[in-house]
Amino acid sequence: MNTMTAEERLLLTRRTMELLDGWGLRAGDILKILHLPETVKVRAVSRFREDVPLPDDPDVNRRVAYLMRIEEALHTYFPRNPEMRSMWVKRGNRQFGKRAPIAVMVEGGERGLVSVLSHLDCTFAWDQTGSKSEYSQGRT
Repeated sequence: MNTMTAEERLLLTRRTMELLDGWGLRAGDILKILHLPETVKVRAVSRFREDVPLPDDPDVNRRVAYLMRIEEALHTYFPRNPEMRSMWVKRGNRQFGKRAPIAVMVEGGERGLVSVLSHLDCTFAWDQTGSKSEYSQGRT
């Protein structure tokens, strides 16, 4: 987020908070999923919904980017049914040992976010395996 204007960062923060609120996450879970610095206390999370942008921290920025890609993938899966997007993250999933994707993201940290995103977005999973670089070099 470091190349964004303050206004753009604030808009992205609000969008992120709306997504996490829509998934029913509590402040403590939001701290975990975003890996906010220890200086950010649970009571301060509500400020991110209003007038304070998320910290411009590489870990936080990367996690926000994962969340935005997850949201985009869910929109692709359920283009006409926003309720299903929220329901999908809350329901147990075979891919995650019958755990809900939201639990995987909160409990697994960045690895959990990557797991959920890889499940939803095959292009992300493909990029993560190195296949993209092998393909672009003419290897199969």
